[in-house]
Amino acid sequence: MSALRLLASASRRTPKAFTTLGRRGYAEAADKISLSLVLPHQAIFTSTDVVQVNLAAATGDMGILANHVPSIEPLRPGVVEVIEAGNASKKWFVSGGFATVHPNNKLTINVVEAAPLEDFSADAVRSNLSEALRVANGNGPEEDKLEARIEADVYEALQHALGSR
Repeated sequence: MSALRLLASASRRTPKAFTTLGRRGYAEAADKISLSLVLPHQAIFTSTDVVQVNLAAATGDMGILANHVPSIEPLRPGVVEVIEAGNASKKWFVSGGFATVHPNNKLTINVVEAAPLEDFSADAVRSNLSEALRVANGNGPEEDKLEARIEADVYEALQHALGSR
């Protein structure tokens, strides 16, 4: 029996009591998210009073509120914005990683590199992007061109983030 037919057959036999466990309600204003934003070597932000987290998921930009459905999202280079009580907002640029939404309003964001968005210079980003594009479009070794293309993708995402601050 193929895996798809087996899965379809098993889902038809699932008792009704189990199908209601996956439902989610809307987040209430009083609900908060417990957030951990961590690098491999340190935690850069932890809080139990986060109202919303906006992030650049691989599938598109998304906002996480309390009572979000549990999931694991790969992150692309982009901004992670944390909105605390009173609409205070903090933004970090991340190179990529994973966001894991746990049950009970817990969110863990694991990234390789992150820095506060205000630490970046638009002029430096523009200059580095230009250099990366020059190497990517040049006549050098293919490995250097591929590395430069990845670097250019990150600088383009950073340039976009700085433009929308």
